[in-house]
Amino acid sequence: MIVPDAQAALGIVDAFLRPWQESLAQPAASQEKVLRSLLAVYAQTEYGAQHKAGQVGSLEEYRLSFPISTYEDYKPLIQRVMAGENQLLLNENPIGWAITRGTTQDEKKFIPMTPSDLRMRVQAGRAMMAYVAASKRFDLFRGVNLNLNFPSVVGVIQAGDRTLTYGYSSGIYVKYVSASTPIHSLPTQDDIDALGGGNTMRDWDARFQLAYQQCREQNVTLVGGVAPTALRFALFLHKNHRLYPRDLWKVQIMTLGSVPGINTHRAPALTDLYGRGVVIREIYGATEGMFGQQMDEKRAWAPNYDLFFFEVQTSSGVKMLHQMTPGETGSLVVSTPILPRYKIGDLIRAYTPPYFRCIGRDRWHTLWQYAWREIYSLNLDQI
Repeated sequence: MIVPDAQAALGIVDAFLRPWQESLAQPAASQEKVLRSLLAVYAQTEYGAQHKAGQVGSLEEYRLSFPISTYEDYKPLIQRVMAGENQLLLNENPIGWAITRGTTQDEKKFIPMTPSDLRMRVQAGRAMMAYVAASKRFDLFRGVNLNLNFPSVVGVIQAGDRTLTYGYSSGIYVKYVSASTPIHSLPTQDDIDALGGGNTMRDWDARFQLAYQQCREQNVTLVGGVAPTALRFALFLHKNHRLYPRDLWKVQIMTLGSVPGINTHRAPALTDLYGRGVVIREIYGATEGMFGQQMDEKRAWAPNYDLFFFEVQTSSGVKMLHQMTPGETGSLVVSTPILPRYKIGDLIRAYTPPYFRCIGRDRWHTLWQYAWREIYSLNLDQI
C-alpha cells in the first residue's frame, strides 16, 4: 500500500488508533461490549452451547458458565478440531494454524486461526501507528520493515477433507498485516517461507542472509518481530559482514515482542546495535492473539480492551484486568473468539492505568526474577 501524502497517512493512523484509545478511556464499558460480542460467537459453537453461551446475561453468569481453562484443558477439543470437527470451538472454518515455539513445557501448542481472528490481529498493529501519530514521522511509511520473523508455513495438517498449513504466529501475522498497512516488508513472508520451516542455526543463517541481501540497499525505517531474533540478526551481520544494523540503516522504530524486559534490560543492547536514536516499542502478544502494545514513551503496554476480554487471577481472587491496582500481579485469563476464559500462563503486573507489563511465565520464581532484573538494570519497577 502506498500512502500519497500526510493527510492520507493521518486517516490511516486514526482508523487504527481511535477504537483502542476509546476503549482505554472507558475500559469497563468496552469490555462489556466485547463480552457480548464474544458470547454471540461462542453460542454458534458446540463448546459454547454446552456452556449455555446464549443464556449468559452478565459477567457473573459468564464466570459461572465457563470455567477458566488451560491449553491442556482445551487440547482434546483442539485435536478434534484439527481432525475436522470445526464446530466444536469455531464459528467459521480455519484458514490455517499457528504453532508456538514451545514455551509450554517445551511442547508446541496448535491454535486455529480464522478470518475474524486474523482481522483482529491486523487491527492490533497499533504500536507503530501510535509512534507515527505522536512523532508525525510520516516518512516511516516510505521505508521498509526489516522482516526477521519466523516462517508462516512449516507444514500441513489434514483437517477432515481439507489440507491446511501451519506455521508460527509471528510470520502469519506479518503476512496479513503487510497487505493491510502502508508499510512494505522485506524479505516478504513468501520468500522466508520458501527457505523452509527449520529452526536450526543454519536455517536462521539462511534467513538472515536473505534479509541482508534484500535490504542492504533499502531505506529500513522499521524493525518488527521477536526481540531475541533482532539481537541474533545483528550479531550475524557483524560475524559475516563486519557490519552492524546501525551501519546500514537509520531505523526509526523497533516494534518487538516475545520476551519480558524488552524496554528495560534488553534496550541497551538493541539501541547499541541498531542506533542510539531508535525508538523501541513493546508488543504483548502470543500465539492466541495480540493483546496489547506500548502507546507512548512509558515502558509498558496498554491492553486492546476493544478486541479481547481480559480477566486476571490474583491473590485476592479473579477480577477484571482493568480493576487491578498499581503493583498488583496476577495470572492473565483471556477470552478470544476461539478460546473462552483461557489461562494463557503469563504473569501480568499492573502500573498506573492503563499500563501493564508481562513479567514472565506463571511460575513461583518469576516475581523474584523480575525483581532481580529490575534492581540489576536500575529500573526499580518504574515505567
